Amino acid sequence: MTRNTLRLMVVLSALLLGSAAMAQSVKTEHTYKLDDPDTRVPASLDDVAWMVGSWSGEAFGGTFEQAWNPASVGSMVGMFKLINDGKVNFYELLLLVEEEGSLSLKVKHFTSEFTAWEEKADYVHFRLVGVGSGVVHFSGLSFYQVSDDEIHAYIAMHNQDKVWEEKLVYRRSK
Repeated sequence: MTRNTLRLMVVLSALLLGSAAMAQSVKTEHTYKLDDPDTRVPASLDDVAWMVGSWSGEAFGGTFEQAWNPASVGSMVGMFKLINDGKVNFYELLLLVEEEGSLSLKVKHFTSEFTAWEEKADYVHFRLVGVGSGVVHFSGLSFYQVSDDEIHAYIAMHNQDKVWEEKLVYRRSK
């Protein structure tokens, strides 16, 4: 995907966000943030069914594996494993859930020894900013379906006052 094509997708996805566009602003080049965290953008798991399956790719200087189960009972469960230099760097358990007529992505991180980063009851919560055909924006995390077999994701990273984005390239595992 060329940079111009990706920019066009960003512009088109912003237009698709409709009324939600007024409740969000740009966080990084490819991600958005909710201006009002209480805003709930209407969506269902049917809108993100294209994410289901097994994926692998490159990110954070290594490779990763990610899998999403099909939706059932208002949720999709996923897992993520980052591998650097032939060793597991960290794991994530992912819960994509319908709540309040919208979607939320809840992520719990674990070390390579499977010790949670977050406190027992805590997790990272990505609220939905907008959804369109082949694109879903959570606050600070965006997924773009490039084809049936490729997804580009962007996550906004923070270190004190510095904000940047990391790109993840997903390829459907055969």
